[in-house]
Amino acid sequence: MLVLLSPAKSFDLETPSQHDQFSLPVFSKESALLIKKMGTFSSKKLQELMGISYDLAMMNIDRYKNWKPNPELSHAKQAILAFNGEVYRGLNAKEMNENDLEFGQTHLRILSGLYGVLRPLDLIQAHRLEMGTKLKYYSYNNLYQFWGEKITNQLNEDLSESNYVINLASNEYFKSIKKTKLKAEVITPIFKDFSKGSYKTIMTYAKNARGVMANYIIKRKINDPETIKNFDGNGYLFDDETSDDLNWIYKRG
Repeated sequence: MLVLLSPAKSFDLETPSQHDQFSLPVFSKESALLIKKMGTFSSKKLQELMGISYDLAMMNIDRYKNWKPNPELSHAKQAILAFNGEVYRGLNAKEMNENDLEFGQTHLRILSGLYGVLRPLDLIQAHRLEMGTKLKYYSYNNLYQFWGEKITNQLNEDLSESNYVINLASNEYFKSIKKTKLKAEVITPIFKDFSKGSYKTIMTYAKNARGVMANYIIKRKINDPETIKNFDGNGYLFDDETSDDLNWIYKRG
């Protein structure tokens, strides 16, 4: 069973990692090609391409210049500890022990516009390149075309015998997977809060809940998808009536 997450836009690379073990991303060569392309853009072009401010554009120009394909731990950080968005606050990897990280290394994958697929202990550096970016690279019109079937093929290699994927990634990132070629059944947990008379997905809460569920799976070393129907993190509870075989609804309130 594999759990999928999206990356975050923010990073914590200043806090030293408390873990010595690390791995390197599988698609470092592809990442280097993308970094080289991004390094050719002016700040104005980056602002237009990504819809970001001048300051963010300049920050990322500096990041591209300092990016290394095979960094040492002193200049990078394990992905599960480096990302710092709402999902990763829910994941709370800094509280995980060695056994947790070992399980995560086998069962958790982070989809990435720059790195394609990341394992939790893969070393990464600060960057910004969202999967939905319409980056043209030779004959490729965007990153979905650039990655093609690479992400799907890698996930197929990484799948365990249970052949299930728990999709906790956003639509933007999950679209990078060729679903018809994925050798697994995909289950997508959906988190809903009661608000103004009905249940709806409130994105900030949903992102945090995705991380909390990933933590729940890793901490309990879960391999059977049925077990996550018992998830009650952040007060969410599985709702059998509104769920179907592939979309599992968790409600709160």
